[in-house]
Amino acid sequence: MSRGPRSFTPREIVGELDRYIVGQHKAKRAVAIALRNRWRRQQVHSDLRDEIAPKNIILIGPTGVGKTEIARRLARLAQAPFVKVEASKFTEVGYVGRDVESIVRDLVENAIQLVRAEAVEDVRTRASELAEERLVQILSGREPQPQATPFGPFMLTPPPAQPASRPTLTSEQLELRDRLRRGELDAREVELEVADTASPLGGLFAMPGGGDMEAKLGDMLANLPGMKGRSKRRRVRVPEARRLLEAEEAGKLVDMDGVQREAVERAEQAGIVFLDEIDKVAGRQHGGSGPDVSREGVQRDLLPIVEGSTVNTKYGPVKTDHVLFIAAGAFHVAKVSDLIPELQGRFPIRVELQSLEKADFVRILTEPKNALTRQYEALLRTEGVALTFTADAVDAIAEYAAEANERAENIGARRLHTILEALLEELSFTAPERSDTEVVIDAVRVRATLAPILASGDAGKFIL
Repeated sequence: MSRGPRSFTPREIVGELDRYIVGQHKAKRAVAIALRNRWRRQQVHSDLRDEIAPKNIILIGPTGVGKTEIARRLARLAQAPFVKVEASKFTEVGYVGRDVESIVRDLVENAIQLVRAEAVEDVRTRASELAEERLVQILSGREPQPQATPFGPFMLTPPPAQPASRPTLTSEQLELRDRLRRGELDAREVELEVADTASPLGGLFAMPGGGDMEAKLGDMLANLPGMKGRSKRRRVRVPEARRLLEAEEAGKLVDMDGVQREAVERAEQAGIVFLDEIDKVAGRQHGGSGPDVSREGVQRDLLPIVEGSTVNTKYGPVKTDHVLFIAAGAFHVAKVSDLIPELQGRFPIRVELQSLEKADFVRILTEPKNALTRQYEALLRTEGVALTFTADAVDAIAEYAAEANERAENIGARRLHTILEALLEELSFTAPERSDTEVVIDAVRVRATLAPILASGDAGKFIL
């Protein structure tokens, strides 16, 4: 039904990561080996396969050096379920905050989306044909309407049964279909019955830690008679109607039971959890109270999830024995040794990422596929402005980024975002009035714009 996770050699994984992330070769090697070991484990005899546990990783380094991006790109590369959570958002059981088991529930939800998207892609052609036929029937005013049926005190409207064979279109409908394919009917509006996706609780639990409770109650209410399959009428233009109908028809063609089974299996066997800010819950608790009272408690709550346990979700029990955990933190104040020994033992691989310097910033601005200079050039091209950066301009931007990081808080590559925004603020504002023009950013312009800011000591201009 679906394609499943991809298999790459460690060298190929590092090569793919190099397209988006500059430097940090040790971290790339570590995650590449961890990902390849998952493929190797699947090739091992079943008797020994379950005994091979993933080697979890701690990435240590200041903010903005690529820790999160490495994990995110790795998951996308492997087509694996991925969830990023901040350890500081969780609290010990008994305190207001998120429950650590929500990590696993979020991971399964991500797996459901991933596998369902693959299944939808497999039936896209058939769904498009069925949606086109339904749209033609709606445009001709001959779409069959579902009949409401009583169920106790409720009136239920079941989803229309899928026809055993494709309906025969009349000559009028065939003409409408031809006009629809030529785009002649795109300006027309039609009325559709669409699913009502609004929460039945209406954000009642909009409080810290209340999101999980609202999700659980919402799922329970959605299955009550009269609630499941709720719909509402919408009036939309033909292109939007086609998109909605394609999604509805694809939903009918996809075997959701199969999607859920495969998603749970993929979450268990290929899931990746990125635990950011793990250093914020480090530090041993020595009694007392205050904001740090639950730090060690959070670690002890995380421990069963990391070492392997079974978490109940609405899709059934999910085992975390083979989920790969990648933790990350700056560890400026706390040290890895400040984590409880049991948790330390579950992260055997530790990699220190290097702080970024001027030469790294030059590479970040020019080498990656999604380099910031390319992003700004593409954005302003939409206004008809041809923006280019000279080599000396890139060098000057990198120099100012390194200097700002030294004079203020070191926020790594994120400094480039704020510096480029300050540099291009005037151009971004006036771009709609400068259509069909060429703008060259050189070192002279960079210094003229940025030097006064640093000279005045207004380094706050560059702080996120």
